[in-house]
Amino acid sequence: MSNPPAQRSWRAALAVYLRAPVLTMLFLGFSAGLPFLLVFSTLSAWLRSAGVEVAAIGFFAWIGMLYSIKFFWAPVVDRLALPVLTRTFGQRRGWMLLAQAMIAGGLVGLAGLEPQQNLPWVATFALLVAFGSATQDIAIDAFRIESAPDDIQAAMASTYIIGYRGGLLAAGAGALYVASWLSWQAAYLTMAMLVGIGVITVLLRPEPERLSLTIQLIHEPRVRAFLRASRGKPRLLRRMGAWLIGAVICPFTDFVSRHRLKALWLLLFVAVFRISDLAMASMANPLYIDLGFSLSTIASVTNIFGIAMSIGGGILGGLLVARYGIGPILVVGASAATLTNLLFAALALAGQSLPMLALAIIGDNLANGLASAVFIAFISSLTSRAYTATQYALFSSLMTLPGKFLSGFGGLVVATQGYATFFVIATALGLPAIFLAIWISRDRELVPRPTPRTA
Repeated sequence: MSNPPAQRSWRAALAVYLRAPVLTMLFLGFSAGLPFLLVFSTLSAWLRSAGVEVAAIGFFAWIGMLYSIKFFWAPVVDRLALPVLTRTFGQRRGWMLLAQAMIAGGLVGLAGLEPQQNLPWVATFALLVAFGSATQDIAIDAFRIESAPDDIQAAMASTYIIGYRGGLLAAGAGALYVASWLSWQAAYLTMAMLVGIGVITVLLRPEPERLSLTIQLIHEPRVRAFLRASRGKPRLLRRMGAWLIGAVICPFTDFVSRHRLKALWLLLFVAVFRISDLAMASMANPLYIDLGFSLSTIASVTNIFGIAMSIGGGILGGLLVARYGIGPILVVGASAATLTNLLFAALALAGQSLPMLALAIIGDNLANGLASAVFIAFISSLTSRAYTATQYALFSSLMTLPGKFLSGFGGLVVATQGYATFFVIATALGLPAIFLAIWISRDRELVPRPTPRTA
């Protein structure tokens, strides 16, 4: 077992955040966070403001499921060279630039539409934005892991999350403000221009060094076994088989071989951890609008104030994990993220109450910020360094898939049962995550507690 890293002084620890790879993630985090709300809650606010029925808006939440199935094409992003782009910019930067072009193109397309008369085209361009965004996430994760050594990965993840929240702020509050002052079309054109921040960052930063595909494949025991067994077969067939085994099969067999029977329960936990808050998220903005809150109020309270609370929750989660370890805080995060949905049921019953809206936003965002921090730490600990990009894509995709799928039915539940009942049901969906978190927290192999330092 390797020795734990030496403890840095506070000055040295803070200096890490001034290093170029760490600062880079601030801007790439912004680029990653920007598109998300534009095809989710901000889009639902636009659709509802344009008079689209809540039942139809609920089904638009399924667009977000592209983020939940990105592991299907993660091996392609990881291994396939793009014509011209890869040769000019490198594997990671080339894919990021292609993804950013898709995001900007989709946003410009949305800006040219009137939603109520063009719902199929709205869905098409939103799908393009979501696909480009999910692809960018895969490339950024790989770029982050390969750009710096392990000892500054935590700092890079921290600045990435701050940048991501900034992107959410721009796409949430920023877009709502522009829409209230000018128009929704102007808001989406403005967001398309902000994609340029990510493009400039990619152009300024170098491509990380990485082993060639041939060398990576040679080091895979299963790939070597396949090549020995397929001697005499056509060369193209052997190359395709080796690529498939090394890029797709090995990351999954590695996870199962390390965790054995626990692997299924771990995957189930990853799938249900965020099911409660994701299932309710598509109906949050329609609730605010139907209660009579103005767009500027929604922007101020739910986005600016809410994101500040989310960042605070993330910082709090990081401090608690450092003090008590992942296990206990995993239980706290799962419980808080689930139970705070009851605040939205109370808001629905209270009506247009600004204090109740503020209370719901404070509780929900603090809880989700804390839960996100501890959960990122947990799934990162499950990931093997040899297969980081593909395994992380699997976990992050699985984390959002069930909740995004169920959120598509949110409009139907609201239309038939009302908002209050919907949020109570969303709370009940999160109970399995709490029980699984308790089980995992007691397993020292999965979540070892930190060893106290001696003087």
